[in-house]
Amino acid sequence: MSDDHSKIKVQISSDIKDAMRAREKQRLGVLRLVMSEFKKVEVDERIELDDTRVLAILDKMSKQRKDSFTQFDAAGREDLANQEAFEIELLKQYMPEQLDEAAIAEIISAAIERSGASSMKDMGQLMGLIRPQLQGRADMGSVSAIVKHKLNS
Repeated sequence: MSDDHSKIKVQISSDIKDAMRAREKQRLGVLRLVMSEFKKVEVDERIELDDTRVLAILDKMSKQRKDSFTQFDAAGREDLANQEAFEIELLKQYMPEQLDEAAIAEIISAAIERSGASSMKDMGQLMGLIRPQLQGRADMGSVSAIVKHKLNS
């Protein structure tokens, strides 16, 4: 297997087989959903996913579940909120450890220094440098807000 293949995707595929053998219906359903999302992107874009792209997909799926959890919880739908919480925890197993604010700020500062970014017109280039380092390890919305703040000050 070459380096451009996703180790995370291979792990999820293996975990699907384990969940089938163990008859873990809930876990199996979520993992199959994840794999179908990977397949959809691969077919639509005619590519083989690498770990960076897999993390982006997992990050997006996780964010969607957090939004749903908040809505179900607010509506008093504990059954649906519990399912979303289960899915969030399962997705977390395949994602790298979340970085703390200090580590995120350090990566952003290093990227600003390396690129020489000085204004908002450099935002796209800067995010291009930062995203691969933080994908799946930090909320990219807050990262973007921190970058804007640093570029505006």
